[in-house]
Amino acid sequence: MNAARPDPQLDAHGRLRHLLTVEGLPRELLIEILDRAESYAAAPGARREKLPLLHGKTVVNLFFEPSTRTRTTFELAAKRLSADVINLHVNASSTSKGETLLDTLKTLEAMGVDLFVVRHEASGAAHFFAAHAAPGVAILNAGDGCHAHPTQALLDMYTIRRHLGPRRDFSQLKAAIVGDILHSRVARSDIHALRTLGAREIRVVAPRPLMPAGIEALGVRVFHQLDAGLDGVEVVILLRLQKERMVGAFLPSTAEFHRDFGLTRERLERLAPGALIMHPGPINRGVEIEGDIAYGDPRSRILEQVEHGVAVRMAVMAMILGEPSRLDEDSQPAATPAARPRRAGRAAGAPAAPRRRRR
Repeated sequence: MNAARPDPQLDAHGRLRHLLTVEGLPRELLIEILDRAESYAAAPGARREKLPLLHGKTVVNLFFEPSTRTRTTFELAAKRLSADVINLHVNASSTSKGETLLDTLKTLEAMGVDLFVVRHEASGAAHFFAAHAAPGVAILNAGDGCHAHPTQALLDMYTIRRHLGPRRDFSQLKAAIVGDILHSRVARSDIHALRTLGAREIRVVAPRPLMPAGIEALGVRVFHQLDAGLDGVEVVILLRLQKERMVGAFLPSTAEFHRDFGLTRERLERLAPGALIMHPGPINRGVEIEGDIAYGDPRSRILEQVEHGVAVRMAVMAMILGEPSRLDEDSQPAATPAARPRRAGRAAGAPAAPRRRRR
């Protein structure tokens, strides 16, 4: 029997060297990320002080597709850790001149970059970068095609955990993910994170054209009617419907989608008492959710998710580039951040090239 391939995200001691997906990461590591995020989250109204943890490190936000909200939270997270930050929008520059992904990576590596935050329309792009990154250079996936969006899943889990009570126990949680499951990297990442943290039941709710075949293999229950899918759930995560899928082969019209799968005042009654309403944003008012629910209902955590995104991304960057992991603290004397060993070299077992493009 062949030995299992090592996870390219972890070093030989189980510490984060890249963050490419939450799939396969141990529960203890996810909990450590959430705990660290809590230590970085400022109390409401408190002054946000910079931490010197990543002083002298360089972080490049390398975005091949636009996303102002996500890029801004990564930028704030890195700056609050005192890193130097460069924002690059590559879709309109080097790749249009015929430069390949590998050319782009090697050119920027030569400038002394410590961590790349990569967003790309091709599934597998982040793994490709990690497989070819130089020793000591880290890759953080900010969303690749339909594949994964790990920090969105982590901030979603952080938001949920804050409302689970003092035990922070996911084992009794019933959650529903609603919308375009077929094309959603957020849905896939949330499913893996909820399973790892032990959620009791995960439901996916979508029209048949937007539900991937065989998704039951991920341990979810499939619903094609929203009313049934919402019954008794404590968390509902709504997914943004992309404009290119609002009409045509996938859906007859946005009005019909809202009628059958939009969260309305009437449907709120089906949720469990105290349920959380979540959305990765930006929302389409009157499509996935009624606008007054998104920002006016006390159960909505949509703006809270945005706030938590900074703390979670600070935690991930700190664990990759700065603070020692609990594994280090448990096995050896504490070291200063500067004394932490550099990460190992090329990631093993990663895809050789990006896969399906995200439309």
